[in-house]
Amino acid sequence: MMETMGRKKARRRRSFTKEFKAEVVALVRQPGNSVGSVARDLDLTETAVRAWVRQADVDDGHVEGLTTSEREELARLRRENRRLSQDVEILKRAAAFFAKETR
Repeated sequence: MMETMGRKKARRRRSFTKEFKAEVVALVRQPGNSVGSVARDLDLTETAVRAWVRQADVDDGHVEGLTTSEREELARLRRENRRLSQDVEILKRAAAFFAKETR
């Protein structure tokens, strides 16, 4: 019992569908609703709900920033770049190994 008293419970990060986020944004945008009240009602963090509303504003063209599709493309390109950099590093090592072997 004493061991668990000092430790915080590990929280697992929740993920939400695009449809759910869109519904939450629509609720926030209804007259009389606020980010805080919607977040409390749905057991969400205000920070997450604010981020979803801001991203929806960007996607709708009301605010400057990267749209969701641009963010997804950027993430894909970064993954591809990381993989290609690893491939280049492997090829460099292989070339150095075979250059050493042929001497």
